[in-house]
Amino acid sequence: MIVVAGEALIDLVPQGRGALAPLRPALGGGPYNTAVALGRLGSPTAFCSRTSYDAFGEALLDGLRTAGVDVSTVQRGIEPTTLAVATIDENGSAAYSFYVEGTADRLFTAPAHLPQGTRAVSFGTCSLVLEPGASAYEELMRDAAAQGVFTALDPNIRPGLIPDPDAYRARFKSWLPSVSLLKLSAEDAEWLGGTPREWLASGPAAVVITHGGDGLTVVTREGAEYSVPGVRIDIVDTIGAGDTVNAALLHGLASRDSLSPAALAGLGAEGWGELLHFAARAAAITCSRAGAEPPYASELSDR
Repeated sequence: MIVVAGEALIDLVPQGRGALAPLRPALGGGPYNTAVALGRLGSPTAFCSRTSYDAFGEALLDGLRTAGVDVSTVQRGIEPTTLAVATIDENGSAAYSFYVEGTADRLFTAPAHLPQGTRAVSFGTCSLVLEPGASAYEELMRDAAAQGVFTALDPNIRPGLIPDPDAYRARFKSWLPSVSLLKLSAEDAEWLGGTPREWLASGPAAVVITHGGDGLTVVTREGAEYSVPGVRIDIVDTIGAGDTVNAALLHGLASRDSLSPAALAGLGAEGWGELLHFAARAAAITCSRAGAEPPYASELSDR
């Protein structure tokens, strides 16, 4: 079982150009997209979050159930669902404005126990920024790591939500001793101001950096570095691409029985190459269609 911990929200995606283009609601949130992608790939997955009882919250849970994700660890509340208004540029890249005050996911509390059979827990995005929930997710991360559970982190930086960048950067560094696998985009790495070698020295066994259409790179604690190119495809938008990479990495590691720091060290050039290629292909499929629509296992099995 892979547990994904973090927010579920509604993306409002413009249908056309201009500030007043109609907005289409779409199920979203980095952790939510990761959970759906894992479910579609066939990994036993549970989602750990807090969602609203409103219509958006019900739709989010329905989306998880349809993907085969266990929602028994999802907390509920009467507060509204978080909204993220997307802006899509000419290259298909998305930027977001968030409506987060008084929303349900911010009131998440750390569960007493992880689901039975949990092999890994994935964290990231807004859920590690917005209090008081951020401290609860942080507590869950530290507890999982202390129990020897594999932990994955994708900070997925949203600068507009971070009032004190220096404080966030310090907090990010404090998480690293509790992180097994760190995945982030090249833009996130630049914003954070560190290097893979510095982060590896603090705890993670490997750091995966995405470079958009130019592919992915992994740097390991042992000093190895491997890269694969991106998959060329006609891009509709990039919503959910990084979350799909997250899911593909975790799914691939689980299928290799490699959800441990020691196993990451043993992957080598061939193992990492196969894993990164798989993640690149999965992300390309997501980019080929509108919104966060990650691929199913059947779409990758014959490639």
